[in-house]
Amino acid sequence: MPENNPTWTPKLLTSAAAPNSLIDDTGCPVYGHFDGPVEQLAIDKFAYFNEMDKPASSWSKYFDYKQFQFVSIVTPHFVIGMAIADIRYLGSAFCYLYDIHRNRLIETRWLRPLGMGYQMSSSPMQGLAKIKGAKGGLEFAIEQGVWRIKLDALGIEADLTLHPTALSLPMAMCNPTGYSGWTYTQKHNALNVKGSLLINHEPQPLQRVTAGYDFSAGYMRRETSWRWASINCLTELGSIGLNLAAGVNETGCHENVFWHDGERHLLGPVHFEFIRQRDKTEPVGHWRVYSDNGQIELFFTAQNCRQEKLNLWLLKSNFRQYLGYFDGYIIDNFGQKHLLQAVQGLTEDHFALW
Repeated sequence: MPENNPTWTPKLLTSAAAPNSLIDDTGCPVYGHFDGPVEQLAIDKFAYFNEMDKPASSWSKYFDYKQFQFVSIVTPHFVIGMAIADIRYLGSAFCYLYDIHRNRLIETRWLRPLGMGYQMSSSPMQGLAKIKGAKGGLEFAIEQGVWRIKLDALGIEADLTLHPTALSLPMAMCNPTGYSGWTYTQKHNALNVKGSLLINHEPQPLQRVTAGYDFSAGYMRRETSWRWASINCLTELGSIGLNLAAGVNETGCHENVFWHDGERHLLGPVHFEFIRQRDKTEPVGHWRVYSDNGQIELFFTAQNCRQEKLNLWLLKSNFRQYLGYFDGYIIDNFGQKHLLQAVQGLTEDHFALW
C-alpha cells in the first residue's frame, strides 16, 4: 500500500530523447538514460580501440561484442523464464517453468556453436531473435518496440505479445564499460500480456498475467559479474515492476527503476547482501537489497533456483537465478512509500568469463 513518507526528499532523475543511432557520427556511443528504445545500435559505426589506443582488429570487434535477451512471464500459478544469448563463440538459450504452489521447477536449454542455428536482433526497436531444437524452440520478435514471444517447450505453447500501459516508458540506457567498451541495456517490467498461453494443454487466462523483458548488448568486460533483482506483479493497488542491479551498469548512471501502474521512476544505486557460499543444508537463501538513502529496503526469501555452471577454459559461466518472495518497501520519486508483502520475484547472481 502506498503511503506518504515525510522523511524522504524526492529527487527526480532525468533522461533524454532516444537517439536514432546509439553510435554517433564520430564513432562514439551516446551515453545516458533515454525515453525509449534507440532505433539502431549501429555497431558497424563504432570506433573500437584496444587498451593501447590502437584500432581494434576486425576479429576483436566481432568477438568482443556480446548480447542477450530475457523474458519473464508471471501468472497466478506459474513463472516462465526464457533467454537467448550470443557470446560469439557460443549461442545459448534456456527456458524454465516454475510451478509456484508446488515449488517445482523444470527446464530445458539449447547450445549452438559459432553463430550456427540461432540468430539475434540487431535492434531493440525492430528485429528477430530465435533458436530451434529437436524439442521445440524459442523466438523473440520485436516490431516497433513491441515484443512477441513464441515458445514451444516443456509443455508450454505460447504466442504472446507484451504491451505497456499507456505512456509507460522502458528503462533504456548506455554506459561506458571497461577501458573502451559500452553496454546498452533496455528493460520494461509489469507489461500487459495478450495472445494465447497453454501449459500442459491447459489454456491459461491472461487477465492476471504480467511480464518483463531485458535487451542488453555491447562491448562488455571480458570478466564480469552482476547481482540483479526483478519484480513483475499485479496487486490490488495496481501493477508493480522493479529492476535493480549492481556490478555491470554503474559507470555514469544506473539501471535501477521502479514502475507503478506503468509510471517509471529512475532510482539510484543499491547494495545486495547475501551469502553465496551458504550451508547447502539450509532450505532457502535470504537476500537484502537496499539503498544508502533509505529509498529501497527489501528482503528476499528464495524458494527455488535455476542454476548452471559451464567451465570451457576460455569461457566460464556460473549462473544462479532464484525464485521467491520480496518483503519491504520502495519509495517512489514522488515520496510515496509502497509496501511489499510476499511479492513474487527473482534475484540473480552471475559470473561470466566471455
